[in-house]
Amino acid sequence: MTFARIAGTGSYLPDNIVTNRDLEERVDTSDQWIRDRTGIEQRHIALPGQSTVDLAEQAALRAIEAAGIDATDIDLIIFATTTPDKVFPSCACILQARLGIQGCPAFDIQAVCSGFVYALATAEKFIRTGTSKKALVIGAEVFSRILNWSDRTTCVLFGDGAGAVVLEANEEAGILSTHLHADGRYEKLLHVPCGVANDFDAVKAGQAFVEMKGNEVFKVAVNTLGQIVDETLEANQMQKSDIDWLVPHQANLRIIIATARKLNMSMDQVVMTVNRHGNTSAASIPLALDEAVRDGRIKRGEVVLLEAFGGGFTWGSALLRY
Repeated sequence: MTFARIAGTGSYLPDNIVTNRDLEERVDTSDQWIRDRTGIEQRHIALPGQSTVDLAEQAALRAIEAAGIDATDIDLIIFATTTPDKVFPSCACILQARLGIQGCPAFDIQAVCSGFVYALATAEKFIRTGTSKKALVIGAEVFSRILNWSDRTTCVLFGDGAGAVVLEANEEAGILSTHLHADGRYEKLLHVPCGVANDFDAVKAGQAFVEMKGNEVFKVAVNTLGQIVDETLEANQMQKSDIDWLVPHQANLRIIIATARKLNMSMDQVVMTVNRHGNTSAASIPLALDEAVRDGRIKRGEVVLLEAFGGGFTWGSALLRY
């Protein structure tokens, strides 16, 4: 039987760092208020002219190098993003050309903060069926471009960045299971209310901004993530103690702590970057994963749970043996 296993990870963050103190000068907020409610201290913001694919290219090159392969060995590219460079072609196709890859399938997935888990699950199915041997999976965002920098309830939360993994076909089980869900009834709790086919005047005026009802989102997120932990463990006939590492979507420290408690996990077993990265949407999990792999925390053979929740609402998990 063929399985999908992570062969290499990579990530990239823009050099431009915006601290809570910097935001105090722009909106009616404070460093203490942001820390207390979110755990965020700073975030990386793309420079003018720096695009989603620009960030993704650097992360992809690092993942390819870590996997010890050539870019031309890649036979599938799946790119998770909410902030594409263009309406079309996809970021995946633009990145494909930059990497000098020709002919393989390349497409984007849009599931907001759950995007990377959705993309990983899709790539895993390609490998399990023998359609792909080496897949490049990316999560990248320039979320700062869809923020209202006068809205203190949203602009303090998000940042920009990119993360990537190379998945390879392997005889040993890597990705053990994936679990994806969505419920569109919650659309208006977290959304950008305009687009190409709806209120395009707002888009042209540069007013396509994130709107969020934070308290309601928090409640649903905690409940659904708790449920998906149970679903994932049950599907793999595992106990909570079998999980070595939790790599959660980095949205809010309180949500991360609630999920860790659900697993009876020490925070020492949780990879946390929200304090330094903010919420980078689809990029947050691969950014955190790459950091923990490169600093030696996550080692080969350990069991890792990835979980995410995002606008839509969408949510999902992936259990893997690294």
